[in-house]
Amino acid sequence: MPQNTNNSKNRKSSAPIDDTYGHLQPQAIDIERVVLGALMIDKDAFSLVSDILKPESFYDPRHQKIYAAVLSLSMNDKPVDLLTVTEELKRQGEIDDVGGVVYIMELTQQVVSSAHIEYHAHILAQKSLMRQLISYTSRIQELAFDDTADPEAVMQTAEGSLFEISQKNLKSDYTQIDPVLKEAVQIMQKASQNTSGVTGVPTGYGKLDDMTAGWQPSDLVIIAGRPAMGKTAFALSLAKNIVVDYQQPVAFFSLEMSNVQLVNRLMANVCEISGKNIQNGQLTDDEWKRLDSNLRKLEGKPLYIDDTPGLSIFELRTKARRLVREKGIKLIMIDYLQLMNANGMRFGNRQEEVSTISRSLKGLAKELNIPILALSQLNRGVESREGNEGKRPQLSDLRESGAIEQDADMVLFVHRPEYYGMTDDGKGNDLRGKAYIIIAKHRKGGTGDVVLRFKGEYTRFEDESDTYLPPVSESGAQVFNSRMNRDDEDDPLGPPLPEGEL
Repeated sequence: MPQNTNNSKNRKSSAPIDDTYGHLQPQAIDIERVVLGALMIDKDAFSLVSDILKPESFYDPRHQKIYAAVLSLSMNDKPVDLLTVTEELKRQGEIDDVGGVVYIMELTQQVVSSAHIEYHAHILAQKSLMRQLISYTSRIQELAFDDTADPEAVMQTAEGSLFEISQKNLKSDYTQIDPVLKEAVQIMQKASQNTSGVTGVPTGYGKLDDMTAGWQPSDLVIIAGRPAMGKTAFALSLAKNIVVDYQQPVAFFSLEMSNVQLVNRLMANVCEISGKNIQNGQLTDDEWKRLDSNLRKLEGKPLYIDDTPGLSIFELRTKARRLVREKGIKLIMIDYLQLMNANGMRFGNRQEEVSTISRSLKGLAKELNIPILALSQLNRGVESREGNEGKRPQLSDLRESGAIEQDADMVLFVHRPEYYGMTDDGKGNDLRGKAYIIIAKHRKGGTGDVVLRFKGEYTRFEDESDTYLPPVSESGAQVFNSRMNRDDEDDPLGPPLPEGEL
């Protein structure tokens, strides 16, 4: 295609053609020299730019090595000046590569003050970011021109690479305490007008709301359990309570089940019709009437379901932002965390990838200022432990990454003793049909247990009249007696979640 000569004439002279990208990459060599000179004449200058600049922020390879020497000296609590930087470069065997002592002396002679070093550092950081984006687009363009490349794989690489760049360059500035105090007082005043004591998104379960005050903005909540414990049923019960009873918009990302399967479970929950009957359509006359009358509870409700399989963290961020902006979403649910991926990013192992996903979910919750509830699998350690106490989930049972526990503001376990054959708590209390929601971690409150009634036929959790238990013992366990064979399933609409390696 012939070039547009008019456009060519209008191009700035600062962007000549080169052999790499067709234009000179964004750079500011003179500013690089000024910054390096300022670092060597002012011992306090490094503290102003240390969180802004990295060696790769400099375009000139010589300047990258000089800044790396400055960084090394500062990290080892050594003074930074002309002599120490020169000696450090000699020690590293790079003094000749940077132009020798003469060039370093020239850098210090170009400046008399470090007054504007922070401003100059931001310019260099911006130039560096633009170079990263150029490199990113070049790589994606090269992949896109490859006839043998899989478009889906290219798209995943593009998403992951761009997300990696954004994560590396995401910075938050400090805030003086006064405006934060004002905001905190305003939140307290608003909360004081709420007699229910629920300051976040209500759960719909009285005692759970008492302990949590609702799901709080910016919190990452992990709901974990072994397969067949009812994690998804509990999440759907929460979603139903929030959208039906409180009219608050919820986004549900289902990575395992289709939207129809998910809605089938909701219908069983709301209409109190056997999941098996809903699946095969064999309803009695009374059940058809219940279906007709109760479906109105779900129609028009602000529940938004996304059943994209293999959802990446980058895709989630994009969709979540749009849902919050367009639909006013107050809470996001993800079923489940270990089925997500961070495609396009490079990891040494799956644990590093899960750690990145967990950390990103927490960052997204903070960014959108809404709670995110992510379901999570537990490892097989629960199954291998013997005794009544051993079957009770622990934080160490979270699958694949300790980062999940670290990043979460709250960790809840769904635990049904009956599944392991415990029908009596040793005090004559019947445990059949009961589910323990164990609050194992709570940054903003206490830990403890909430007991709900579980109706497996309807995949439904309900409040009990007396559900608030005191916090668990220091060992994190409560004693239950007796066992029976595992002969029940809590999931009439499908098999338990897979236990194979993910």
